[in-house]
Amino acid sequence: MSIQFSKLLSALECAAPSSLAATWDNVGLLIEAHKSDDLIKTVFMTIDLTEPVFKEAIGCGADVILTYHPILFGGVKRLVRTNPAHRVVIGALQNGISIYSPHTALDAVEGGVNDWLISGVGPVSGISPLEPVLSENANEGMGRRGSLETPTDIELVASRLKSHLGLKHIRMAKAQNHASGESITAVAVCPGAGGSLLAHLSDVDLVITGEMRHHDVLGLNSRGVSVILTEHTNCERGYLPNYEKSLKAALASDTLSWHISQLDKDPLSVY
Repeated sequence: MSIQFSKLLSALECAAPSSLAATWDNVGLLIEAHKSDDLIKTVFMTIDLTEPVFKEAIGCGADVILTYHPILFGGVKRLVRTNPAHRVVIGALQNGISIYSPHTALDAVEGGVNDWLISGVGPVSGISPLEPVLSENANEGMGRRGSLETPTDIELVASRLKSHLGLKHIRMAKAQNHASGESITAVAVCPGAGGSLLAHLSDVDLVITGEMRHHDVLGLNSRGVSVILTEHTNCERGYLPNYEKSLKAALASDTLSWHISQLDKDPLSVY
């Protein structure tokens, strides 16, 4: 069973419109190894397209790889085999594999990574973007903030988040007021490295992201805002099954074979 490459591209754009992406980002079709009417049978999904993950994709018979983080970024003037990312690009071309990245477009879209991440702290109301984008939908943009429907102890919020992300460990910097027992009522999130969006906040009780600068954490704590850090990709990877589900719905068909990488993981471990 298969679908035309052009139909898959339309579904990808529908699920995460490239117009929503950050201006610095590189989203969309990065490697075009297929013509529009070529038939696609297998789609492979990952957060980071490392060389081991690329070999896994080849083993799955992937025609198209959806990599959340772009494999090509910045001004690329040459492709050389001494560069691991370039080796993947060369291998994709040699094996006839197209590569697509949604990245911040998938963050910004309503129902995307941001909305999935904030849902992990418990029932939340009044959810809105921290940085709206130019869109007819006011619910689209970078980051999210919202109010817990029931004020909650920070330890319980952290426990819910770990369960949502499938993690045994997170890093937490408690502000003194929360260490003394004050409840969490308002939360802001940003997947990945959210310092640029979150570090200036003072009107929420807790911010959640993957990684943040030390002095930004101290600054938030000094304003009574606690911080939870999950490591960069741990607040993104769990969204992939949702992404697969939304694409299947957009295609309105079960004619494709879907694979989510089993080797893709955060490079950091806790010992």
